[in-house]
Amino acid sequence: MSSPLRGAMGLFLKVHQWLYETTDGRIGASLGNRPMLLLRTVGRKSGLPRTAALLYVRDGDSYVVVASKGGAPENPGWLHNLVSTPDVEIQVGRERIPVRARIAEGEERTRLWARADQVNQGQYDAYQSRTSREIPVVVLDPR
Repeated sequence: MSSPLRGAMGLFLKVHQWLYETTDGRIGASLGNRPMLLLRTVGRKSGLPRTAALLYVRDGDSYVVVASKGGAPENPGWLHNLVSTPDVEIQVGRERIPVRARIAEGEERTRLWARADQVNQGQYDAYQSRTSREIPVVVLDPR
């Protein structure tokens, strides 16, 4: 993806997240027929609240997100925050849900990756092809 296109996409996603937060979930719970949640973490270095709008899939009572960062060579900051403090909150639409994060491994990761990639119309496989790191799949279990 070219730099101007990447920049425009980043701006679009920031506006989407702003709408989701500003309307308290009345706008933004989906993006192009893809379900979106707000992940609320605490910065592991700063101690400040952080929010990320992320695509998710359901797995029973749990929510699953993918730490793709568009196929960048490093993990997104929110993943480091979750590893440091796994008890966080998500917002799905207008509902706020306390969850505990864990990284899926083995068969569970394979199964959840396939489901998330299908919902994201093959984009996660494309992101994985851009990086040598294995992109983490994170399960958010309700507390």
